[in-house]
Amino acid sequence: MTGPRVLVADDHALVRSGIVALLDAADLEVVGEATTGREAVDAAARLHPDIVLMDIRMPDMDGIEATAKVTGQADPPRVLVLTTFDLDEYVYRALAAGASGFLLKDARPDRLVDAVRTVAAGEALLAPGLTRRLIERYLSLPPTPAPRSDLTPREQEIWMLIATGLSNAEIGGRLFLSEATVKAHITRLLAKLGLRDRVQAVVAAYESGLIRPGQA
Repeated sequence: MTGPRVLVADDHALVRSGIVALLDAADLEVVGEATTGREAVDAAARLHPDIVLMDIRMPDMDGIEATAKVTGQADPPRVLVLTTFDLDEYVYRALAAGASGFLLKDARPDRLVDAVRTVAAGEALLAPGLTRRLIERYLSLPPTPAPRSDLTPREQEIWMLIATGLSNAEIGGRLFLSEATVKAHITRLLAKLGLRDRVQAVVAAYESGLIRPGQA
């Protein structure tokens, strides 16, 4: 096995076994399974997976709290949240807790495999329109922000464009920059903000008031 190491956390045995079989068939290494949020946290600390597939509704400890605890560990794995409804009120909170993205449970099998590879590779699984709707629905209107003095005007501009859901290619087209240059700016931006990926950058943009609900 050369792919990312995966921990599958879901309390439904049939769902969990189906995911495990799918990942095994795609040459992704499943290092463990968990049936409760607490088990997921303990297993992540013990097994050191690259990525945790976390069901949002888990017994003992829900997927939101479990996600926060997992991403708070030393050298944490990335978390991909699985949810049944695309407007589940808990999805935003899971992203804010440190998840790198979310996926519907009824996604096509190849979509799930691609999502695991994408998130494990350090990218964020961000569906811009859906994520913006969640943020706009569950985030109260923030105050007008003061500009970040540690960000350059270009970094501030790119942060806002990330928050509106634009891809690197779209940002490059808007600003007449190459994708490589945009990626370099985003890497520096995330480092300055202390964030791991563009999902967290979107959440932080709304929380800081850089962009307001309805503006994206």
